[in-house]
Amino acid sequence: MTVTVNTVSAEGFRHSVQIDEHELFADVPTSAGGEGSAPGPHDYFDAALGACKALTLKMYAKKKDIPLTGVTVEVKRDNSEEQKGKYALHVKLTLKGVLTDAQRDELHRVADRCPVHKLMTTTDVSIETHLSEGAFSQ
Repeated sequence: MTVTVNTVSAEGFRHSVQIDEHELFADVPTSAGGEGSAPGPHDYFDAALGACKALTLKMYAKKKDIPLTGVTVEVKRDNSEEQKGKYALHVKLTLKGVLTDAQRDELHRVADRCPVHKLMTTTDVSIETHLSEGAFSQ
């Protein structure tokens, strides 16, 4: 899987984000000089956590025959101290279906073990950035 990000126009900040056969867009808010036409990178970071929790819960429930009919995940960000190295995400889960308290507790525990949650909280991620030979072409 490769993610490719390309500038849409030389004048603005809007970019296309190609993930295999899926196309998304990214932009910055109007307050930062963008058009506000698409989510920004932080939004996608936060959304990755919410999507992972929802998908993990649905897959787990199906595997365990738990009657989970739907999931709503709300992720709220507190980036007020990001410059100090703190970035807090507050997650609210709503589990749908006729579930016992034990099933709800089990699903709540599983949500915190989704791969993106673990990646964000326990993994040492390394990033290497290389300059392409065509970086100076117009």
